[in-house]
Amino acid sequence: MSIPAPPYEGGCQCGTIRYRITAEPLTVYACSCTECQRQAGGAFNMSMIIRQSALEISKGTPKETERVSDAGNRIFGYFCGDCGNRIYHRPEQSNAIFVFRPGTLDDTSWLKPVAMVWASSAQPWVTLPEDMTVFEKGPERFDQLLELWAKA
Repeated sequence: MSIPAPPYEGGCQCGTIRYRITAEPLTVYACSCTECQRQAGGAFNMSMIIRQSALEISKGTPKETERVSDAGNRIFGYFCGDCGNRIYHRPEQSNAIFVFRPGTLDDTSWLKPVAMVWASSAQPWVTLPEDMTVFEKGPERFDQLLELWAKA
């Protein structure tokens, strides 16, 4: 897979929030869990894992929200307070990564998820590419997603 060299820039729909990512992503994957479907307003959501140290907010200040996952973990979401566009979230148990919404990047042409997680919740009409790794639920180990990206 050919990905452009960082930095990557992006922002919310209205332009109030702008950011720069200064390092390559650790992985990109799609998720069909019901929470991602709800957030995306569609059949799935894409996630791009980055190191927290790679994020620079260049304009605006994201608002923060908190929710508790089905597993009981707190997740902190960051979004534009003006247009409501979700930019990223941070799982409580991780102080090292952000889970980015890569659709907020200015250039999305290079994005290709290496896996679909929670395929058991996918809408019945969704057809996945034959070369995509599929997890019926979440991967047993998160680093499986990192390994898939490294091989791609």
